[in-house]
Amino acid sequence: MQVAVIGANGGIGRELLPRLADAGHDPVGVVRDESQFEAVRDRGGEPRLGDLEGDFDAALDGADAVVFTAGSGGSTGADKTLMVDLWGARRVVDACVDRGIDRFVMISSVGAGDPLAGPEPLRPYLVAKRCAADHLEQSSLDSTILRPTALTDAEGTGSVSLAADGLGGDTAEIPRADVAQTAVACLDTDRTVGETIRLTGGETPIERALRGGD
Repeated sequence: MQVAVIGANGGIGRELLPRLADAGHDPVGVVRDESQFEAVRDRGGEPRLGDLEGDFDAALDGADAVVFTAGSGGSTGADKTLMVDLWGARRVVDACVDRGIDRFVMISSVGAGDPLAGPEPLRPYLVAKRCAADHLEQSSLDSTILRPTALTDAEGTGSVSLAADGLGGDTAEIPRADVAQTAVACLDTDRTVGETIRLTGGETPIERALRGGD
């Protein structure tokens, strides 16, 4: 199926494109700037322009599914967090409902279940992720929400644990590559529809973990 990746130039998005292609999907990389088109093509995706603070609807033309992994980034303020992580995500959900794009995988964050329990500097981000996820869950879409722990750029292992804890204390880590592979696997695993999945590094192969083997 054609899968539109919102945030295709981000750390997880860059890992998603080749994995979607390897799994037999047709990946579309939605980015904000044409200067990023070549990088999207190099990773096996069809580049399209889409701005979560502006116009992005045409980027969804022909899509059968969406993976939302966009974020404003740690160097921006709460204003961008609201506009991208919260309002941008809601707009994409609503666009999918309007267009009949039923399958939606959202990359959220561990800690979004209880934002006030997270570290104070992260609370606006966690509130944005929680409110965006709530909007997705209340929609008519076949949704899966992934809440990974702290992300790293380490090489993927192909294995995870679904027993992720919150953000307090010594938070476990997970490679972005394994989050991306989990998102791809969710698209082909019907039992993940309607689920919110906490995710961290582990020893259970991803597909088996999603089937209930973790």
